[in-house]
Amino acid sequence: MYKTHVELPVYRDAFDAAMEIFRLSKSFPKEETYSLTDQVRRSSRSVCANIAEAWRKRRTEAFFVSTLNISEAEAAETQVWLQFAVQCKYLANDTARPLYLKYDEIIAQLVHLIRNPTQWILKKK
Repeated sequence: MYKTHVELPVYRDAFDAAMEIFRLSKSFPKEETYSLTDQVRRSSRSVCANIAEAWRKRRTEAFFVSTLNISEAEAAETQVWLQFAVQCKYLANDTARPLYLKYDEIIAQLVHLIRNPTQWILKKK
């Protein structure tokens, strides 16, 4: 059993992906600072933040699942921003594709948690 959210494989994957997005987005044009750059960084970080929040809200299945749903949505949003970065020629497709696919894996892990929440819910003493 995991003791903290940081130990969860989905959290580690999401954190690593967010850090890669941060690194890659440093090269985006200055005029994108408060739009695409900010948006892709925020959504990628939000995946991690919501996993942490869900972990702390696992006293009830409803809170746990609801917060993981937000994390899943943020992961999908991150994929959209990656698509924009490719279309705007800020990222090469061969650079963005592995990251996009990593978010497919993250989403799959989140969906698994959402569909199987019982084992994660804290038991009442």
